Amino acid sequence: MAKQIKVTLVRSLNGRLKNHKACARGLGLRRMHHSTVVADTPQNRGMINKIAYLLRVEEV
Repeated sequence: MAKQIKVTLVRSLNGRLKNHKACARGLGLRRMHHSTVVADTPQNRGMINKIAYLLRVEEV
């Protein structure tokens, strides 16, 4: 089983770049303080790194 990462959106998406909003949606985040568990893959890590200033990341 692949490692899992819990990501939580801790800052608002209002006024952010279109690509950054798309990364949040790609990770399954819809609103502030919403959390999802995603697989630790290079693709997900790339999205997390792009919007790291909006997220809190924890290993599950």
